Amino acid sequence: MQCLHCDLSEQGHRVRLGEGEGEKQMAICTGCSLLCEDIVASFENGSLKHAKNLCRRGHGHFQAALTERARPMIDGEQAAIDKAIERAAEILKSAKRPLLYGWSHCTLAAQSAGIALAEKLGATTEVTLDGASSFCEGILMEQILSGKIATCTLDDVRNYADTSIFWGSDPSSSHPRHLSRFSYYPRGEKRQRSYEEERTCIAVDVRKSPTALLCSNYYFRLPPGGDAQFIEAVLAVLDGKIPKVADKKKMIELGSLLKKTEWGAIFPGPGLIYSLQDKMDLFEQLLARLNEITSFKVVPMVADCNARGFNELLFEKTGHAGSISFQGGSAAYGAEHSVLAAAKKCDAVLAVGSDPLSDLPIGAARALASQPIIAIDPRRSLTTDAAKVVIPSALTGLEAGGTAVRMDGVKVNFEPIMKSELLTDEQILVRIMEAI
Repeated sequence: MQCLHCDLSEQGHRVRLGEGEGEKQMAICTGCSLLCEDIVASFENGSLKHAKNLCRRGHGHFQAALTERARPMIDGEQAAIDKAIERAAEILKSAKRPLLYGWSHCTLAAQSAGIALAEKLGATTEVTLDGASSFCEGILMEQILSGKIATCTLDDVRNYADTSIFWGSDPSSSHPRHLSRFSYYPRGEKRQRSYEEERTCIAVDVRKSPTALLCSNYYFRLPPGGDAQFIEAVLAVLDGKIPKVADKKKMIELGSLLKKTEWGAIFPGPGLIYSLQDKMDLFEQLLARLNEITSFKVVPMVADCNARGFNELLFEKTGHAGSISFQGGSAAYGAEHSVLAAAKKCDAVLAVGSDPLSDLPIGAARALASQPIIAIDPRRSLTTDAAKVVIPSALTGLEAGGTAVRMDGVKVNFEPIMKSELLTDEQILVRIMEAI
């Protein structure tokens, strides 16, 4: 591997350490939506030499600054950054139904630039603007942002929660420091005796995940799609009725635990949201019933570092967290404006900080692959390999500073710890907009 101080001319940029090679620096990890702010790291001879408080996911994120970086490309051939930006603008300008997708790994400033670009293109075309959350936590996020579902901060959870429910989520794998920093192990303001005496962890999932193993005394295994029936059983127990489930004793025990909870938090993941689909009103009904008895808040288990930030910006602009189309100066919302629908009709794709060819369902990914793709990404991926134009960008949090929104809605500002000659996502988007 080449040293970070060496001229990476074949990649079209140069990367340098922030203050001096080998020097330990405080950093914020943008590897997931926890945005851990207590990281200490140092690099030496092109590798991560020292890392304190990084989880395995964060360690991989920091190492990503050193490996598999994207290169500026046009039609599979290496090109200058300026030429790649110019070609990207030409493709978007000539498209009739472009799709602008991704955004969850960008700063708020870059996301705002992306929305502005969509509006500019939408003055003369039909533009779909969406992210992965539109078919996942976006449904729940809209209910939270509109005030239909009560939420809280992770600091509230650390200080006050005595019961945490991980429903269709596995933080031990997706957010490795969630349990240790906020929801189970820490000693909070009111929970000084922590998991030993004052905290209970409940897992509801279709499989016995690492988190479910930790919560083995209160693990409820559901069949795929069985979340609605489980909610109905919990509601029955809370109302003093016999639940229509096989293990009635265990469900009654759960109802008793929920009633005794002083301050609870539910962390829904994709498993719950995919299962309920158009039955999210059942989840609202459960929360309303629980809050008649005690206090329960909801914090969606958002995966990427600034997915919630994109949801909030879109909600402020349009009243919805995703699946938006701009056309003729107005915005439209609905499933027909989602990335899955756009994949069938778009004639150009701008993928920003995302890998839709890997992440989307195979049918949608295959449809997108047949269209000209512009990929703005720090790293090489299946999407960059298939893209007509590739524009490498600085890694958010490591090489590019800015602001992101933690999974609980708290804004976090960060400074880069590595210097880079690469443009940030925001700078690239602004230049594309200027060229259109």
